[in-house]
Amino acid sequence: MPLPIVHHPAFRAELPQGHRFPMNKFRRVAEILVEDGIVAEDGYFIPAPAPAEWVSLAHDRTYVDQVFSSDVPAKIAREIGLPMTEAVGMRARCAVAGTVLTAMLALEHGIACNTAGGSHHARKSHGAGFCVFNDVAVAVRVLQASGLISRALVVDLDVHQGDGTAEIFAGDRDVFTFSMHAEKNYPVRKVPSSFDIALPDKTGDEAYLAVLGENLPEILRTFRPDIVFFNAGVDPHEDDRLGRLALSDEGLEARDRFVIRTVANAGFPLAGVIGGGYLTDIDRLARRHATLHRVAGEYV
Repeated sequence: MPLPIVHHPAFRAELPQGHRFPMNKFRRVAEILVEDGIVAEDGYFIPAPAPAEWVSLAHDRTYVDQVFSSDVPAKIAREIGLPMTEAVGMRARCAVAGTVLTAMLALEHGIACNTAGGSHHARKSHGAGFCVFNDVAVAVRVLQASGLISRALVVDLDVHQGDGTAEIFAGDRDVFTFSMHAEKNYPVRKVPSSFDIALPDKTGDEAYLAVLGENLPEILRTFRPDIVFFNAGVDPHEDDRLGRLALSDEGLEARDRFVIRTVANAGFPLAGVIGGGYLTDIDRLARRHATLHRVAGEYV
Protein backbone atom coordinates (compact mmCIF):
# COMPACT_ATOMS: atom_id res chain seq x y z
CA MET A 1 0.00 0.00 0.00
CA PRO A 2 1.13 3.63 -0.36
CA LEU A 3 2.61 5.55 2.56
CA PRO A 4 -0.09 6.24 5.18
CA ILE A 5 -0.33 10.04 5.50
CA VAL A 6 -2.49 11.93 8.00
CA HIS A 7 -4.04 15.32 7.24
CA HIS A 8 -6.90 17.46 8.51
CA PRO A 9 -8.18 20.74 6.99
CA ALA A 10 -8.14 22.22 10.51
CA PHE A 11 -4.31 22.07 10.48
CA ARG A 12 -4.63 25.51 8.91
CA ALA A 13 -6.26 28.05 11.27
CA GLU A 14 -6.98 31.66 10.34
CA LEU A 15 -4.39 34.15 11.63
CA PRO A 16 -4.25 37.95 11.45
CA GLN A 17 -2.87 39.37 8.20
CA GLY A 18 0.93 39.53 8.28
CA HIS A 19 1.42 37.12 11.18
CA ARG A 20 4.91 35.64 10.98
CA PHE A 21 3.85 32.02 11.52
CA PRO A 22 3.46 30.43 8.05
CA MET A 23 0.08 28.79 8.72
CA ASN A 24 -0.71 28.35 5.02
CA LYS A 25 2.08 25.81 4.62
CA PHE A 26 -0.06 23.00 6.05
CA ARG A 27 -2.70 23.26 3.32
CA ARG A 28 -0.05 23.62 0.63
CA VAL A 29 1.86 20.53 1.83
CA ALA A 30 -1.33 18.49 1.46
CA GLU A 31 -1.93 19.91 -2.03
CA ILE A 32 1.62 19.19 -3.16
CA LEU A 33 1.48 15.58 -1.97
CA VAL A 34 -1.62 15.07 -4.13
CA GLU A 35 -0.11 16.94 -7.10
CA ASP A 36 3.04 14.81 -6.92
CA GLY A 37 1.10 11.55 -6.70
CA ILE A 38 2.37 10.68 -3.24
CA VAL A 39 -1.19 10.38 -1.93
CA ALA A 40 -4.58 10.23 -3.65
CA GLU A 41 -6.85 13.23 -3.16
CA ASP A 42 -9.19 11.09 -1.06
CA GLY A 43 -6.36 9.02 0.39
CA TYR A 44 -5.56 10.97 3.55
CA PHE A 45 -6.25 9.52 6.97
CA ILE A 46 -8.30 12.16 8.79
CA PRO A 47 -8.21 12.21 12.60
CA ALA A 48 -11.00 13.24 14.95
CA PRO A 49 -9.97 16.09 17.29
CA ALA A 50 -8.09 14.87 20.35
CA PRO A 51 -10.17 14.71 23.54
CA ALA A 52 -9.04 16.47 26.71
CA GLU A 53 -8.34 13.09 28.32
CA TRP A 54 -5.64 12.38 25.76
CA VAL A 55 -4.01 15.79 25.93
CA SER A 56 -4.02 15.70 29.74
CA LEU A 57 -1.71 12.68 29.69
CA ALA A 58 1.11 15.10 28.82
CA HIS A 59 -0.23 18.50 29.94
CA ASP A 60 -1.77 19.94 33.09
CA ARG A 61 -5.55 19.68 32.94
CA THR A 62 -5.98 23.35 33.89
CA TYR A 63 -4.05 24.46 30.82
CA VAL A 64 -5.84 21.92 28.60
CA ASP A 65 -9.21 23.26 29.71
CA GLN A 66 -8.08 26.83 29.03
CA VAL A 67 -7.20 25.95 25.44
CA PHE A 68 -10.37 23.96 24.89
CA SER A 69 -12.50 26.87 26.13
CA SER A 70 -10.43 29.57 24.32
CA ASP A 71 -9.63 31.14 27.71
CA VAL A 72 -5.82 31.05 27.75
CA PRO A 73 -4.25 33.73 30.00
CA ALA A 74 -2.74 36.60 28.02
CA LYS A 75 0.75 35.94 29.38
CA ILE A 76 0.71 32.36 28.11
CA ALA A 77 -0.80 33.39 24.77
CA ARG A 78 2.08 35.84 24.32
CA GLU A 79 4.59 33.10 25.03
CA ILE A 80 2.89 30.86 22.48
CA GLY A 81 2.89 33.67 19.93
CA LEU A 82 -0.49 32.80 18.42
CA PRO A 83 -3.94 34.31 19.02
CA MET A 84 -5.60 31.67 21.18
CA THR A 85 -8.87 31.55 19.27
CA GLU A 86 -11.26 28.63 18.97
CA ALA A 87 -9.76 27.82 15.54
CA VAL A 88 -6.20 27.77 16.88
CA GLY A 89 -7.28 25.54 19.76
CA MET A 90 -9.04 23.18 17.34
CA ARG A 91 -5.95 23.14 15.15
CA ALA A 92 -3.86 22.05 18.16
CA ARG A 93 -6.34 19.28 19.01
CA CYS A 94 -6.33 17.99 15.42
CA ALA A 95 -2.53 18.13 15.17
CA VAL A 96 -2.27 16.08 18.36
CA ALA A 97 -4.80 13.56 17.08
CA GLY A 98 -2.94 13.51 13.78
CA THR A 99 0.29 12.46 15.43
CA VAL A 100 -1.50 9.85 17.55
CA LEU A 101 -3.06 8.41 14.39
CA THR A 102 0.27 8.61 12.56
CA ALA A 103 1.92 6.61 15.35
CA MET A 104 -0.80 3.95 15.29
CA LEU A 105 -0.46 3.65 11.52
CA ALA A 106 3.32 3.37 11.90
CA LEU A 107 2.91 0.50 14.34
CA GLU A 108 0.67 -1.23 11.79
CA HIS A 109 2.56 -0.47 8.57
CA GLY A 110 6.11 0.25 9.73
CA ILE A 111 6.09 3.92 8.72
CA ALA A 112 3.57 6.77 8.50
CA CYS A 113 3.70 10.57 8.33
CA ASN A 114 1.65 13.54 9.49
CA THR A 115 1.32 16.77 7.46
CA ALA A 116 1.65 18.71 10.73
CA GLY A 117 3.09 18.01 14.19
CA GLY A 118 6.39 18.55 15.93
CA SER A 119 5.21 21.18 18.44
CA HIS A 120 8.17 20.53 20.70
CA HIS A 121 8.26 23.76 22.73
CA ALA A 122 4.97 23.06 24.52
CA ARG A 123 5.70 22.07 28.11
CA LYS A 124 3.56 20.30 30.67
CA SER A 125 1.95 23.44 32.09
CA HIS A 126 1.78 25.72 29.03
CA GLY A 127 2.59 26.24 25.38
CA ALA A 128 5.41 28.32 23.89
CA GLY A 129 7.13 29.17 20.62
CA PHE A 130 4.12 28.66 18.28
CA CYS A 131 3.41 25.34 20.05
CA VAL A 132 0.09 24.92 21.88
CA PHE A 133 0.16 21.19 22.72
CA ASN A 134 3.14 18.84 22.43
CA ASP A 135 1.68 16.37 19.94
CA VAL A 136 4.55 13.88 20.07
CA ALA A 137 4.51 13.81 23.87
CA VAL A 138 0.75 13.22 23.91
CA ALA A 139 1.08 10.48 21.30
CA VAL A 140 3.74 8.68 23.34
CA ARG A 141 1.55 8.80 26.45
CA VAL A 142 -1.58 7.67 24.58
CA LEU A 143 0.26 4.68 23.10
CA GLN A 144 1.76 3.80 26.47
CA ALA A 145 -1.59 4.11 28.25
CA SER A 146 -3.24 1.87 25.67
CA GLY A 147 -0.52 -0.78 26.05
CA LEU A 148 0.63 -0.47 22.43
CA ILE A 149 4.19 0.51 23.36
CA SER A 150 6.45 0.70 26.39
CA ARG A 151 9.46 2.61 25.06
CA ALA A 152 9.70 5.50 22.60
CA LEU A 153 12.54 7.40 20.97
CA VAL A 154 12.10 11.00 19.84
CA VAL A 155 14.58 12.06 17.13
CA ASP A 156 14.20 15.84 17.00
CA LEU A 157 16.11 17.44 14.12
CA ASP A 158 14.30 20.77 14.13
CA VAL A 159 16.80 23.66 14.29
CA HIS A 160 15.46 24.59 17.75
CA GLN A 161 16.09 22.49 20.84
CA GLY A 162 13.13 20.34 21.90
CA ASP A 163 12.84 21.87 25.36
CA GLY A 164 9.16 21.06 25.91
CA THR A 165 9.57 17.41 24.99
CA ALA A 166 12.65 17.19 27.22
CA GLU A 167 10.76 18.73 30.16
CA ILE A 168 7.72 16.47 29.84
CA PHE A 169 9.85 13.31 29.74
CA ALA A 170 12.54 14.36 32.22
CA GLY A 171 13.51 11.38 34.36
CA ASP A 172 11.43 8.91 32.31
CA ARG A 173 13.66 6.00 31.38
CA ASP A 174 11.10 4.67 28.90
CA VAL A 175 11.36 7.72 26.64
CA PHE A 176 14.66 8.76 25.06
CA THR A 177 14.74 12.33 23.73
CA PHE A 178 17.45 13.16 21.18
CA SER A 179 17.68 16.76 20.00
CA MET A 180 20.23 18.00 17.44
CA HIS A 181 19.88 21.75 17.02
CA ALA A 182 21.58 25.12 16.61
CA GLU A 183 23.35 25.99 19.85
CA LYS A 184 22.62 29.73 19.76
CA ASN A 185 18.99 29.53 18.67
CA TYR A 186 15.68 29.58 20.59
CA PRO A 187 15.07 28.74 23.38
CA VAL A 188 17.66 30.72 25.27
CA ARG A 189 17.35 28.42 28.30
CA LYS A 190 17.49 24.83 27.11
CA VAL A 191 16.01 21.89 29.04
CA PRO A 192 18.38 18.90 28.93
CA SER A 193 17.19 16.08 26.68
CA SER A 194 18.35 12.50 27.16
CA PHE A 195 20.99 13.46 24.59
CA ASP A 196 21.58 16.90 23.07
CA ILE A 197 23.90 17.90 20.25
CA ALA A 198 24.28 21.68 19.96
CA LEU A 199 25.73 22.71 16.60
CA PRO A 200 27.61 25.93 15.82
CA ASP A 201 26.15 28.52 13.46
CA LYS A 202 26.49 27.81 9.74
CA THR A 203 26.97 24.07 10.15
CA GLY A 204 26.54 22.69 6.62
CA ASP A 205 25.52 19.42 5.00
CA GLU A 206 28.74 17.45 5.37
CA ALA A 207 29.41 18.25 9.04
CA TYR A 208 25.73 17.88 9.99
CA LEU A 209 25.33 14.48 8.36
CA ALA A 210 28.60 13.26 9.83
CA VAL A 211 27.51 14.10 13.38
CA LEU A 212 24.09 12.52 12.85
CA GLY A 213 25.69 9.41 11.36
CA GLU A 214 28.00 9.03 14.34
CA ASN A 215 25.19 9.10 16.89
CA LEU A 216 21.79 7.88 15.68
CA PRO A 217 22.75 4.24 15.00
CA GLU A 218 24.26 3.91 18.46
CA ILE A 219 21.16 5.39 20.13
CA LEU A 220 18.97 2.89 18.29
CA ARG A 221 21.30 0.02 19.16
CA THR A 222 21.41 0.78 22.88
CA PHE A 223 17.89 2.07 23.57
CA ARG A 224 15.84 -0.19 21.26
CA PRO A 225 12.49 1.63 21.25
CA ASP A 226 9.11 0.25 20.31
CA ILE A 227 8.58 3.27 18.03
CA VAL A 228 10.59 6.24 16.75
CA PHE A 229 9.08 9.71 16.36
CA PHE A 230 11.01 11.77 13.79
CA ASN A 231 10.65 15.56 13.93
CA ALA A 232 11.86 16.50 10.45
CA GLY A 233 11.89 20.28 10.83
CA VAL A 234 13.24 22.01 7.72
CA ASP A 235 14.42 25.11 9.58
CA PRO A 236 18.06 23.93 9.60
CA HIS A 237 18.04 25.11 5.96
CA GLU A 238 20.46 27.89 5.07
CA ASP A 239 17.71 30.31 4.00
CA ASP A 240 15.23 29.68 6.82
CA ARG A 241 14.15 32.90 8.56
CA LEU A 242 14.46 31.43 12.06
CA GLY A 243 17.36 29.03 11.60
CA ARG A 244 21.11 29.48 12.10
CA LEU A 245 22.43 26.41 10.30
CA ALA A 246 23.31 26.01 6.62
CA LEU A 247 21.79 22.85 5.19
CA SER A 248 20.82 22.76 1.52
CA ASP A 249 17.72 21.13 0.02
CA GLU A 250 19.92 18.18 -0.87
CA GLY A 251 21.27 18.05 2.68
CA LEU A 252 17.79 17.95 4.18
CA GLU A 253 16.80 15.16 1.82
CA ALA A 254 19.95 13.22 2.70
CA ARG A 255 19.18 13.74 6.40
CA ASP A 256 15.63 12.42 6.05
CA ARG A 257 16.76 9.46 3.98
CA PHE A 258 19.49 8.58 6.50
CA VAL A 259 17.10 8.71 9.48
CA ILE A 260 14.34 6.74 7.78
CA ARG A 261 16.70 4.15 6.28
CA THR A 262 18.58 3.68 9.56
CA VAL A 263 15.40 3.23 11.58
CA ALA A 264 13.85 0.91 8.97
CA ASN A 265 16.98 -1.23 8.75
CA ALA A 266 17.01 -1.53 12.53
CA GLY A 267 13.43 -2.82 12.41
CA PHE A 268 11.63 -0.06 14.32
CA PRO A 269 8.39 1.67 13.29
CA LEU A 270 8.73 5.38 12.45
CA ALA A 271 6.16 8.17 12.80
CA GLY A 272 7.18 11.34 10.94
CA VAL A 273 6.06 14.88 11.80
CA ILE A 274 7.04 18.00 9.87
CA GLY A 275 8.33 20.34 12.59
CA GLY A 276 9.40 23.91 11.93
CA GLY A 277 10.09 25.80 8.75
CA TYR A 278 9.83 29.55 8.18
CA LEU A 279 9.78 31.22 4.77
CA THR A 280 7.52 33.82 3.20
CA ASP A 281 7.49 31.73 0.01
CA ILE A 282 4.87 29.19 1.09
CA ASP A 283 5.16 27.01 -1.99
CA ARG A 284 8.91 26.62 -1.62
CA LEU A 285 8.55 25.95 2.11
CA ALA A 286 5.80 23.37 1.61
CA ARG A 287 7.82 21.54 -1.04
CA ARG A 288 10.72 21.41 1.41
CA HIS A 289 8.45 19.87 4.06
CA ALA A 290 7.05 17.38 1.53
CA THR A 291 10.53 15.87 1.21
CA LEU A 292 9.80 13.88 4.38
CA HIS A 293 6.75 12.22 2.83
CA ARG A 294 8.40 11.62 -0.52
CA VAL A 295 11.40 9.91 1.06
CA ALA A 296 9.26 7.98 3.56
CA GLY A 297 7.22 6.63 0.65
CA GLU A 298 10.31 4.77 -0.52
CA TYR A 299 10.30 2.69 2.68
CA VAL A 300 6.70 1.47 2.91
